[in-house]
Amino acid sequence: MTIERRLARAGFTLTRDYPVPVDRVWSAFAEEDQKLEWFGTGDGFDAGEWAFDFRVGGQDVAEGTFHNGPVSRYVGIYTDIVEGVRIVATYDMWLDGEHMSTSVASFEFEPIEEGTRFTHVEHGVFFDRFWADGINREEGTRGLLDTLGRHLARQR
Repeated sequence: MTIERRLARAGFTLTRDYPVPVDRVWSAFAEEDQKLEWFGTGDGFDAGEWAFDFRVGGQDVAEGTFHNGPVSRYVGIYTDIVEGVRIVATYDMWLDGEHMSTSVASFEFEPIEEGTRFTHVEHGVFFDRFWADGINREEGTRGLLDTLGRHLARQR
């Protein structure tokens, strides 16, 4: 079977207002135990390899198996961190060992009267058979931000 070699690009912006202070939302990214709770585990997901190194140049790894499904692997590198303000990272995703995408993502934390406005902006390049997965990435990220919101609500 011949694999068609092609690229696709996708980008999106998601904004959430969380009813907690910036330092609480920031901690959910900057503290390993908190990030593991909302990012590295979940229903329908059996966690595998995990690494956390929250610093410019640091690398995070999150690998796991979806029940009755594929192995997903995330490897991210932090390129910019301004405490309480922003995080910028590049990351690669693999599915069952196939490199599916490379992305750059920014996370902004803005204090608002009701708590924190969080903005996630992402631009990705999807490879070969994964070229149509941009819309799925946005949907998956929406789910992660909802999980983050539930995590923050439990931590009040």
